[in-house]
Amino acid sequence: MGDDGPWLVAGLGNPGREYAGNRHNVGFLVVDLLASRVAGKFGRSKRARADVAEGRLGYGGPKLILLKPLTYMNLSGGPVAALGQFFKVPVDRVIAVHDELDLPYGQVRVKRGGGEGGHNGLRSMSKSLGSKEYARVRFGIGRPPGRQDPADYVLSDFGSAERKELDFLVDRAADVAEAVVLEGVEWAQNKYHGS
Repeated sequence: MGDDGPWLVAGLGNPGREYAGNRHNVGFLVVDLLASRVAGKFGRSKRARADVAEGRLGYGGPKLILLKPLTYMNLSGGPVAALGQFFKVPVDRVIAVHDELDLPYGQVRVKRGGGEGGHNGLRSMSKSLGSKEYARVRFGIGRPPGRQDPADYVLSDFGSAERKELDFLVDRAADVAEAVVLEGVEWAQNKYHGS
């Protein structure tokens, strides 16, 4: 951990105001919060279709490159890979922050590698990076009610009961992402998975 290479934290979502409150866009919310914590300001990247912010985690801490792809979810991997190459970030220092149907709302989990669980953003990242061995901060959104199509569900906004907890949960997900950078995936799992 000791070296000073940057970390790339990709919040997954869809660009555009109409998607801003969607469950699928929770990755954007988390990286927005991380940017405010490191006093980074998002601006349009010249090297990839993404909004990018940079900052350091704590005084003299690791550099974070935060990005929100502007390609729509199913093409997220292109900007992540392009910026990863430009900033020379190895795959094991890439973190994807994304919504997760397979976790109940309110659970935040972290893992490295594994499958994509049908998540088009992750599938695109794995393909573009040529690896699945990046870390994922998984933000539980639960399964759709009744017979609602998961594709419609992820593109719907959080409900009013969910919104009451949303800021707290986004804050927690940002804490988890920071813990991965500072202490590693296993440490973050031990600290955050129990609760």
